[in-house]
Amino acid sequence: MVVSLTLIVMVASFTTIGDVEINPQQNLADALKSLGQDYPDHYVEDTDSIDIKRGYDLIHKGKAYPPDGLTSKSISKFYTCTSCHNVEREDPDLTLVDQDARLEYAMENELPYLQGSTFWGIVNRESWYNDDYVLKYGSLVEKAKESLKESIHLCATVCSQGRELEDWEMKSILSYLWTLQMKVEDLDLENKEIDHINKLAESDKDSAIAFIKSHYLTKSPATFADLPESKEKGYPFEGRPQYGKAIYELGCQHCHHAYGESDLVLDYSILTFKWLKKHMPENSKKSIYEIIRNGSYSELGHKEYMPNYTLEKMSHQQVEDLRAYIESNLK
Repeated sequence: MVVSLTLIVMVASFTTIGDVEINPQQNLADALKSLGQDYPDHYVEDTDSIDIKRGYDLIHKGKAYPPDGLTSKSISKFYTCTSCHNVEREDPDLTLVDQDARLEYAMENELPYLQGSTFWGIVNRESWYNDDYVLKYGSLVEKAKESLKESIHLCATVCSQGRELEDWEMKSILSYLWTLQMKVEDLDLENKEIDHINKLAESDKDSAIAFIKSHYLTKSPATFADLPESKEKGYPFEGRPQYGKAIYELGCQHCHHAYGESDLVLDYSILTFKWLKKHMPENSKKSIYEIIRNGSYSELGHKEYMPNYTLEKMSHQQVEDLRAYIESNLK
């Protein structure tokens, strides 16, 4: 029996010191809770499979079957959450912003390359609509930055041009998002680092918490980038067509395809690439520089709009990569 228990402990691969147990398979929020950090306000304690399924449908399909059994009305007639957000891990290194690493990860895992941050791990963040988003949404960001619930509300009513959520919808969405939370193993901690956390926890749990948080970003930085001085010349980087192709397919075509969110279809025809090249130097939303850096805004009779890519979501180098791919199809 002693041998069996030893093997079980080895397979579980956890270290226990005092009253703290850090397990690689442990949910990150639970690990932080064991060190003294309270669960966040958006924590859902009484989730069940029905709530989670409803939340999945609301995120991926825009509507779900409510408790009364009837089909709910779509949150937005223009978008679903996954129009702008992935639901899987996007970054190989959770401690920094690396646009090329993120793009390569998307290429390897066939993930869309989108403007919005992934919903994977969103419940583990501590702020939302960060930094320059105040330039676009003004005072609406004040509450959203400090609350995931308010962020969801802002996204539903303003960003997606939709309606307010009912209480059961908010609970269902949060229930689903908690299934996408990070685990301790996602932080790629070595055994000696877990031991270090446990030793810190004996006398200074705040330091143990801080050490854990140093292994992932608790917010998604957002910088609204400037246009190049000359759209004819572009940003001072030499484009890489192979990366541009990935951005075109995983980014642009995510919405710009037949029956997609956008009426503008971007295919592989020579006419499409000529059109993109023609409008590139213009001061209009038809230019890839304008639409990537500034996005578009809702207009009378056309409420849907395209969100801009922050610098963290698409670097100047990657904009030039997209341009290089477009131009390579005209040679």
